Amino acid sequence: MAAKERTSAAVGVVACVAALAALAWPAGATGARWVIKGRGWGHGVGMSQYGAYGFARHGRGYQEIVGHYYKHTHIGHAGSHTIRVLLASGPDSVRFRKATKACGQRLRRNHGYRFKRSGSHVVLRGSHGRKLGSCGRTGTATGQGTIRVGGKGVYRGKLKATAAGSGLLVINAVALDAYVKGVVPNEVPSSWPLAALEAQAVAARSYALATSGGGAFDVYDDTRSQVYGGKDSESARTNRATKRTKGEVVRHGKHVATTYFFSTSGGQTESVQFGFPGATPVSYLKSVPDPYDGASPYHRWTVRYSQREIESRLSGLFSGRLRKIKVLERGDSPRIVRARVVGSHGSSNVSGPGLQGLLALRSTWARFLKR
Repeated sequence: MAAKERTSAAVGVVACVAALAALAWPAGATGARWVIKGRGWGHGVGMSQYGAYGFARHGRGYQEIVGHYYKHTHIGHAGSHTIRVLLASGPDSVRFRKATKACGQRLRRNHGYRFKRSGSHVVLRGSHGRKLGSCGRTGTATGQGTIRVGGKGVYRGKLKATAAGSGLLVINAVALDAYVKGVVPNEVPSSWPLAALEAQAVAARSYALATSGGGAFDVYDDTRSQVYGGKDSESARTNRATKRTKGEVVRHGKHVATTYFFSTSGGQTESVQFGFPGATPVSYLKSVPDPYDGASPYHRWTVRYSQREIESRLSGLFSGRLRKIKVLERGDSPRIVRARVVGSHGSSNVSGPGLQGLLALRSTWARFLKR
């Protein structure tokens, strides 16, 4: 993710929202001298989630929504796939319940067990610590469709614990559509129009396949990929959207498209090479107008900083007194690709995303006013 930002009270990206919601967000500053006016939330590449919401409210179907944001693509079918989702990394053990089999041992569903790291291998232990079996480098637990993972929740599919480094990789191996059921309600509100939920399901399914493969796992369960909460987070409406689009993915030619998505565009999405400076241009990830994105509360925003605050945040990029922030390059939308932080005794360049991070801005679509 895509970077992914959240788009609702539950969410957050570019998809995208839980991680960005945690950013320091200055509500105002006494004696503010710098006013930053901006638009959107997230990286701006691919599908705007609030834009999709707006399209759906105007009667557009999910296929039309997907086609608007990912040009030169078509809807195809993925076939059968298993997605390996990393739930945790580093613990020396993981507790679980609802399993009927693990490491060649039959288990009782109402009993608790755990996988424990032992040297370079994994062992299966009962709830009181008694060793029940050796699992090799990876322990796998299966149940009757679901597994409860200690400290995490209930998940469809299998639980895998792999010895890696000094701890375990805790992985949920789950069928593609079951995975999507655990993603959609964490990326957009379940109350949104069905067409918007369907568009999100297709994008989530595509993104998982396009970015998976290789290594011990395919995707993270957070905004480093897309937010996945397992069965506990599912809702009837988002499951319906997943079922109505079963197996459908966005294809560019024969390949599954990398369907980046994010919260709010501000009125126009961005081409991938500008949203992620240095990325290779992609024909289906080009800037497009986003006419219905105004439904988002983050369509426009304003941040204020005092001279002291903004100098503290940008320290190291200038010397002397901060004079101005000069935009050197913008993308196909008004998002900043490169800027120069100008001080009275020294200046330096910074990327748009770098500047966004230092100033805790919702996006790189910004302009700077000094008063």
